[in-house]
Amino acid sequence: MVALVVARAATRSLEPIAPPLAPAEPGEVLARAGCLGVALARDEAEIAQAQRLRHRVFAGELGARIADPGGLDRDIFDAHCLHLIVRDHASDEVVGTYRVLMPAQARRLGCLYTEQEFWLTRLDPIRDELVELGRSCVHPAWRGGATIMLLWSAIGALLARSGHRYLIGCASVPMHDGGAAAASLYRQLAQAYLAPEPWRVWPRERLAVESFPTVSAVVPPLLKGYLRAGAQLLGEPHCDAAFGCADFPLMLSVDALAGRYRRRFAG
Repeated sequence: MVALVVARAATRSLEPIAPPLAPAEPGEVLARAGCLGVALARDEAEIAQAQRLRHRVFAGELGARIADPGGLDRDIFDAHCLHLIVRDHASDEVVGTYRVLMPAQARRLGCLYTEQEFWLTRLDPIRDELVELGRSCVHPAWRGGATIMLLWSAIGALLARSGHRYLIGCASVPMHDGGAAAASLYRQLAQAYLAPEPWRVWPRERLAVESFPTVSAVVPPLLKGYLRAGAQLLGEPHCDAAFGCADFPLMLSVDALAGRYRRRFAG
C-alpha cells in the first residue's frame, strides 16, 4: 500500500503543476526576532537554499540515505508546497526551514506525505481542514529554542489567514541506539499528550515500544515545539529506515497555535 500511495503521488506530479495558493505574499516577513526573519520562499533559488540545508542536516548529520548529486534534499512533494525559510539577515544565510502542504494541493497529489508512514483512516472526515507540515530543520548554530519558536510563530501567522483548522505533521527522534530512546519518549509522552481514540493513527512500520527498556531520553527541539504549541500525539511512532529515525505523528489546532505565538514574534 505504501508503494501505491507513492506511485499515485508520483503520477500526479507529472501533470503541469499550479503554484500553491499562499495566504501570504512570498518574501513577506511573517515573524522576526533580532537578526532572524521568517518568510515564504520567493523563487526556486530560495527553495533550493532550503533543500540544501535539509540535505546538510538529514544526510550530513543524521546519516539519511539521500541520493542527490547536487547536495539537495528534494522529493515530489516540494513543488506542491509552500516553503518557509528562516534567514539570518546579518549573513544572508538560510538557517531554518519548514514546508507546508495545503489541503487543495494534497487533494491534487492524492495523499499527504504522512500517509507514506501512517494509516490516516480516522482523519478522513477532516481532510479538507488538514494542513501538513514537514521537512523541518535548523542549522546547528541556530538550534536554540528561539528559532523553533520563531518558525511556529510564522506558521501561526500564515495559517491564521488560511481558514483551515488543523495541522498535522511528524517529529523525528534519531534511532542511533536502535530505538530505545524513541520508545522511552513515546511511553513518557503518551501519558500526557496522547490524542483521544477517535483521532488515532497507525504506523506502517511500527516501533515495538514495549520491547525496549526505559532509558533517559531528551525531547528533541522540534518535538518540544509541537507540544508547546498544543499538539497531541496521534499514536505510536513509525520507523523510517531511510532517515534512521522514529517519526511521531502529531496534530494541533490552528486557532490554538495562532493565539499562542503570533503576538510574541509578529512580523
